[in-house]
Amino acid sequence: DEAAGAEGGGETAAKAVSLWEDVAELGSFGQELKGKFQKEEDIKVDDIAVGVGNVDVSDGGDAKPKAMVVNPWDVEGEIDYNKLVDKFGSQLLDEELLRRLEAAVLKIGKVKELHPWIRRSIFFSHRDLNRILDCVEKGEPFYLYTGRGPSSAAMHLGHLVPFMMTRWLQLAFDVPLVIQMTDDEKFLWKGEYIDGDDNLDHYRGLTVENAKDIIACGFIKEKTFIFSDCEYVGSMYPNIARIWKAVTYSTARAMFGFEPSSNIGQSAFPAIQAAPSFPSSFPVVLGAKRDSKMACLIPCAIDQDPYFRMTRDVAHKLTPADHPLGGKPALFHSKFFPPLQGATGKMSSSDDSSAIFLTDSAEEIERKIKSFAFSGGQETSKLQKELGANLEMDVSYQWLRFFLDDDEELEKIGKDYGSGSGEFWATGMVKNRLISILKDMVKEHQERRAEVSESVVSEWMAERKLTFE
Repeated sequence: DEAAGAEGGGETAAKAVSLWEDVAELGSFGQELKGKFQKEEDIKVDDIAVGVGNVDVSDGGDAKPKAMVVNPWDVEGEIDYNKLVDKFGSQLLDEELLRRLEAAVLKIGKVKELHPWIRRSIFFSHRDLNRILDCVEKGEPFYLYTGRGPSSAAMHLGHLVPFMMTRWLQLAFDVPLVIQMTDDEKFLWKGEYIDGDDNLDHYRGLTVENAKDIIACGFIKEKTFIFSDCEYVGSMYPNIARIWKAVTYSTARAMFGFEPSSNIGQSAFPAIQAAPSFPSSFPVVLGAKRDSKMACLIPCAIDQDPYFRMTRDVAHKLTPADHPLGGKPALFHSKFFPPLQGATGKMSSSDDSSAIFLTDSAEEIERKIKSFAFSGGQETSKLQKELGANLEMDVSYQWLRFFLDDDEELEKIGKDYGSGSGEFWATGMVKNRLISILKDMVKEHQERRAEVSESVVSEWMAERKLTFE
């Protein structure tokens, strides 16, 4: 980064180029270390990556691409989104659907243009979004549903992505929203029994902390209901029971990979995540009964799709025959927000160095970006100016695609950095622009969150009739 960030001539640039040359020598040294490690029986090298890219190193020393794995609990390997869409059976957003979506929101008049993440194909795949637009054009109601599994007290930037998109959708369509906090799920997968006690209450406490961050995103209070599964499950239970009855265990096992060692709560949980897809799960909040024809749109990362494929398969059994989507929830899928170490896979709360957390200070943000953000730039200033950067591999540029709203500036940065010329020709300049944006963004979020007390959270989580047409 120091080398690619150096500008012009002089001693600073010379030292930076020298530094890069020194670091480049570590490549062959790393290969020697790899060979040495392979001779040591007490050192595992399965997870050692040498060079650039996403690789597994086998005992034989051969590097091979890591297989793509995408499911609700694991995201690994280099993600091919076209293959993923083919595998899951969803559809890519095409130009015709984008034009319809833009026309619909402009007609409502709450927003002036499509969200940058839609324009940039970050939200890229869907199920029945066209039929949601049919509802909008006919004046038929729909609601939004999204959620959060509270696994840590501090959320990171990747966690914000579905909520920021959902906030825009709520504003653009002026519709109600339900947000599920799956504290039960986190206990079922990560909970512990210690000295005759358990840590279920720990995850219930994380629900409150995470709700503060969600509220700070700027949702419309009178149109938003946040609920904990542990607290609200009673109202959803009739639909949960109907889903259990409709889905065979063999189907659930095939979809979710349950094994004999899986606890029975894990096997039962998919129905709990499916239940909010049906308006009758909210008899007070949405005023919906079994015969409600209200449609549901779910913005989520594409790894959550298996839950709702199952839901869509049985939806006709829980809704009236004349429901506009046949009872099925519609989905709007996002790509993954990449970790700092590489522009593939998914950011994780368990690795502090892979993420920017919403509790990080300005100094921590700068340190993490400069120290850990994987660079797609070349090894020396000379090569960078000749070849330019690999924008697909560069984390800082990919993060700017998420958080830099100005399309023209993003295009300029991409052009400069990708060609190794202009104002943003080098890694250092791109990282500095990202750092500036993230510092402001996180600081503003922290200020809004500081105003959210536990009593405010209770107001948002109170079961009440939402305001909507």
